[in-house]
Amino acid sequence: MSTDRPRAAWAPAACALPTAQRPLREAEFDRLFTTGDVRRPDPTHLRVTLDPTPEVAARAAALAVRETGCCSFFTFAVVASAGQVRLDVTVTGEHVDVLDALQERAGERA
Repeated sequence: MSTDRPRAAWAPAACALPTAQRPLREAEFDRLFTTGDVRRPDPTHLRVTLDPTPEVAARAAALAVRETGCCSFFTFAVVASAGQVRLDVTVTGEHVDVLDALQERAGERA
């Protein structure tokens, strides 16, 4: 990541997670996004390939449930197929900037 521009904020005003808990949630995403490929099939859809283990799939699903509890504009799908696990994240058009920031964060970790 370039140091001459600030990291994009991906917790918009619509996020109901208390501000003090946001760094902890970001750290959870960082731990999830340690391997794999990051793709953007379209502006409202992010696809991240994860470690193909049951533990990672379970962590991704648990994190997705908690994240939709505070940021209902996210839709998550954990997909296990052909020995791979991926996380598909979609948002509505007005939250593409949040997905941009999540993609940046995932790209830094993978």
